[in-house]
Amino acid sequence: MLLPKLAFRNVLRQKRRSILTAMSMTGGYILFSFFVSLLDGSYGNLIELFTRDHTGHIQIHFGNYLDRPKLFKSIKRRSELEAALSEEEAVQAFAPRVFAPALAYAKEKSTPVTVVGIDPAMEKNTSMLFHKVKEGNYFSDDVNADGFYPAMLGLGVADSLKLNVGDEIVLISQGADGSIANDIYLVSAKVGTKSSNERQSVYLPMFAAQEFLTMGGGVHEYAILLNHSDEAIDVADALRSRMQNSDWVLSPWQKVEETFYKTMQADQQAAYVELGIVIFLVCIGVLNTVVMSVLERTREFGVLRAIGTNPGKIISMVIMETSILALFSCILGFIISVPINTWFTYVGFVLPEPVDIGGIMASHMQGVLTFKVFALPTLVVVASAITVSIPPSIRAARITPAEALASH
Repeated sequence: MLLPKLAFRNVLRQKRRSILTAMSMTGGYILFSFFVSLLDGSYGNLIELFTRDHTGHIQIHFGNYLDRPKLFKSIKRRSELEAALSEEEAVQAFAPRVFAPALAYAKEKSTPVTVVGIDPAMEKNTSMLFHKVKEGNYFSDDVNADGFYPAMLGLGVADSLKLNVGDEIVLISQGADGSIANDIYLVSAKVGTKSSNERQSVYLPMFAAQEFLTMGGGVHEYAILLNHSDEAIDVADALRSRMQNSDWVLSPWQKVEETFYKTMQADQQAAYVELGIVIFLVCIGVLNTVVMSVLERTREFGVLRAIGTNPGKIISMVIMETSILALFSCILGFIISVPINTWFTYVGFVLPEPVDIGGIMASHMQGVLTFKVFALPTLVVVASAITVSIPPSIRAARITPAEALASH
């Protein structure tokens, strides 16, 4: 009766260790899947917010305007360019813009500003400017009864000059032809916050800005909005080959906001390093249970060797057992992680304190449901399980029948 009892105890011990191994790998899968979902979702949402805020996914400039902006470096053949953009299926919307430094004056106070000329209708579809109006109304191209064009002020400009909606503001700058540009505008709205990108900007209707800067019909920039930020580089290459114009330089947002892009990449890499450490600890736990399992079955392996089993067969048997256990753990982890990731994708959670990443304040974190979220953890867990099972399987294959049968 002693031998059956010992065999039964060994079976129970083996099952217990298999359950512990499966739990460890399942936990690793769930953690990995959740982390990838939250990381990709949060950074993806942050990039979409950043690009849709003002930069767009692709920008078009004349020559080296992006690196060395000058008032006279403007895009002239606009109808041809807009026709090419309209033909591209991936382009969701686009808007022309004009930029110039200026001095704003009102009520015996002055402050430096950036004049931004926009097409009200096209800009509304391309950026989030329309949704940033805090006071007043989003303007149009029309002049008022007294012949004044409207102007929208960044909150920083409005506070510096103590201006309210309906007040007058004087802008002084230099025209593209070298003349002195100056005119009076009527404040129609305040936009943004004291820390947002447009805090020191004065927005004018496109025609008013071109007239103010004596630019004719030229513009400095086209901001292009795509369906998704991931398409920026490919669409920019496609548009570049279609336009065949060396004067028009197409830059994806990764080039336009290079500092922000590199900051995001560095932060993501650091996060994946932290996740790698966690996965390494999970692998150590799996290795421990596999080693103990092999040690407890030393006599079984000795019997197999004694009846002539090939060492390669023993190695493949141990690896196969661990692989099947890993696959089972991944299936279980997938079933558990789907509702968790779904909830965080559509609901998410609010951070106690907003985090500044490249000038954008991240206050809400959400996940994402993609093939990568579930495939990458499966690949890592299975590959890790196979890797850590190799040393114990080699030990089991190398043991001699005499040593195995003599062990306790």
